Parts: sequence; C-alpha cells; structure tokens
Amino acid sequence: MMGPQHALSGAAVWLAGSWALEQFADYHQSPLALAVGTAVCAGGALFPDLDMSGKVTKNQGGATVARTFGVFSLFAAEVMEKISLGVYYATKLSKDPRRNNGHRTLTHTLPFTVLVGWGTTALCAAYGKWAVITILFFMFGLALRGLFDEWAERAGWVIITLASAGAAWFTYANLPGGRGYPLIGTALGVGCFVHILGDMITRAGVPILWPIPIKRRMWMMIGLPNRIALRVGSKAEVVGMRIALTVVSALATVGLVAPSVLSRFDIEI
Repeated sequence: MMGPQHALSGAAVWLAGSWALEQFADYHQSPLALAVGTAVCAGGALFPDLDMSGKVTKNQGGATVARTFGVFSLFAAEVMEKISLGVYYATKLSKDPRRNNGHRTLTHTLPFTVLVGWGTTALCAAYGKWAVITILFFMFGLALRGLFDEWAERAGWVIITLASAGAAWFTYANLPGGRGYPLIGTALGVGCFVHILGDMITRAGVPILWPIPIKRRMWMMIGLPNRIALRVGSKAEVVGMRIALTVVSALATVGLVAPSVLSRFDIEI
C-alpha cells in the first residue's frame, strides 16, 4: 500500500475507534488528545516502511517515511533496512528465499509492533519532556508527509521539519502527562499494526506470524490471494481506498465533535 493510504488508514482507525470508545465505553478525550492520537496513529501507520531505503547521497527514493526529513530520514531508513536484512538472515530457515534488501521483514511483524508501542510508553514515562517531544516530532512529520502528500512534496523537508517541531513543542506543553504518555505509545502501536493489515491486503503480503516457523520457513508472507488482493499503486488502492478511508474519517470526526449534525440527517454510525 502507498504511503498516503497507510497514513489515512491510521487516522481513520484511530478516529473510528475513538468514536466507538466514546459511544460504548463512555471514554471521552479532549480535542487535543484526539488530534494528537490521530496524528500519531497516522504517522505510526507509515513507520514500518522505515525499512525501505533510498539514495541517501542524492536525497532520492525510499518510502514516504524515508523522505520525510530529507537525507536524515533516508540515512535512518538505510540503517533500519540493513538491520532488518541482518535479522532476516540470522533467523531464516532452509525454505526462506535469498533477499537483497530488508523491506517487509522485521518492521512488518507483530513483535516489532508490540515493542514500538511498549517502548514508546516506557521512554515517555522514564525520560519525560525530551522523549515526548522527540517522538511527537517524528510522528507529526510522518503524519504531515502522509496525509498531505502533495503539499508536503511542494513544501519540502525543511518546512515539514519546522512545522513538526513547533507542533511537538505545543503539544507537550498542553498534553497532560498522566494520560497523555500511554496515549502516545498506544497510538503508535496501533498505527504500526494498521500498516501491517494494510500490506496484508496487497499481493506481496507480510510475515505477520514471525517468528513462528511454517513449513521450514520463518518468514512466510501472509496475505490475500492474488486474485482478490490489491495491486500497489492501482486505481482501486489510490482512489478507492482513499475515498473510503476519507469517508470513515469524516463520519467519525463529526460523530465525535458534532453528533447532532448526523442526527439531523438521520445518520447512525
């Protein structure tokens, strides 16, 4: 799945989930907490593609996440790609094929998702201010790059970096720590999981069952059959998925901030 659809899926899931929690569990969030959770989940839904590097010296290529902060994020993607490839070869079994890159390996697994979510919460709780600001900075940057892809392409990585830094500082100054820190870790973990699900509906699949060995393969790619799976970059994904996710996000947002609007049109969600 392409970067913008990944980011939008993260935002849609967080908004829809927040609406469901408010309706059925009486769990209310402040507007700021809702906005932060949505942005972090959208950014988290791009994060696993940090294993797809580009050309660092030319500031080109790579996944959406790798291009967010220019050569700095491209370099980080290069490092993550090599780590992922190293883990692949360290754990592969006899039936696992040879690979020349680490894309869709380590960062597309459930253990990685759990580690990211738990680790984020632990870092925020242990180191406070600077950990929170740093994590929000990166996630806000990814969210801007994914949700507003055309604008971000025109604005460039410097503008995205400055906007992310300002938004991260403002959020830290206004988000309560007791409830805010677990929110950040949960949103990031959910975003990573949504990314995995998004890639599972494409033809390549993901190794979601790693490290469980299956038929002498540790890295079995799990996904939909090719006849019904989405082709990355196809009209069904770029147009169809974007429209569907935008509608879900819009309805959930209205249901959260102005439920009376839906009742006027007899819309129940």
